[in-house]
Amino acid sequence: MSALDSFLSFYSVVEPIIDIFVTTAVLYAVYGIIARTNALQLVRAGVVIVIVYIAAYVLRLHVLMWGLQKIAPALALVLAIVFQPEIRKLLLKVGQMDWKPFGQRTKHTYADAVIIAAETLSRKKKGMLVVFSRNSRLDNFIESGTRLDADISSALLVTIFSFETPLHDAACIVENGKIVAAGCFLPLSERNDIKKTFGTRHRAALGMSEQTDAVVLVVSEETGAMSLAYDSKFDYDLSTGQLTATLNKLLDVTDKNRTIENTIDESISVN
Repeated sequence: MSALDSFLSFYSVVEPIIDIFVTTAVLYAVYGIIARTNALQLVRAGVVIVIVYIAAYVLRLHVLMWGLQKIAPALALVLAIVFQPEIRKLLLKVGQMDWKPFGQRTKHTYADAVIIAAETLSRKKKGMLVVFSRNSRLDNFIESGTRLDADISSALLVTIFSFETPLHDAACIVENGKIVAAGCFLPLSERNDIKKTFGTRHRAALGMSEQTDAVVLVVSEETGAMSLAYDSKFDYDLSTGQLTATLNKLLDVTDKNRTIENTIDESISVN
């Protein structure tokens, strides 16, 4: 038996499995596109018509079947006109799909968005204070600020801390990949063994790490240094690489969890 015959013989065995797998994948992708638009109404209308036709066929309702067959072309045209916006959105979604392999898609953890904002504010010599919750409840601190419940975006963080708004002097608190509150007041550390040059933000970051297990990222308004406070410790003036590695390790953030995928371009710093 030649190699080709062996391959064809093997393929004839696995063909049904491949067929089912590919069909399922296509149907799942189509459903995902439809679910993000109003085209779901179009699908429901089509399903209702198919059900009516099947019922007419099973019950031998010849007049109804004849009527459906006669009006089917006109009905399809009417549906195309009525649902024209939904059909257009559906086609646009198909055209805009990312056809790269899943492993090559650009993924950014929510920590990356905060780090990009920190880099931007560091260059501008603007202060920043962001608290990442872990296991400790931070309800009291959240209540001291303004509730946001906003998706994380570097642009939003830069906006909060760049301008002289009521929220820029206090802290933002991040939970489960969202900015839950801004303008939150944190407890100040009373330790005497820290640098005398540390301002209120640094003392607040350290104080928060002493009273909770939160991780606090702080950007100095005077020097632009990016630092982390956690477990009653303070890592001062970290590089972007050190900041990213330490933060992702402390928060157990990976590409497989808590990702911002294809929503905003966080790979470019906010000016």
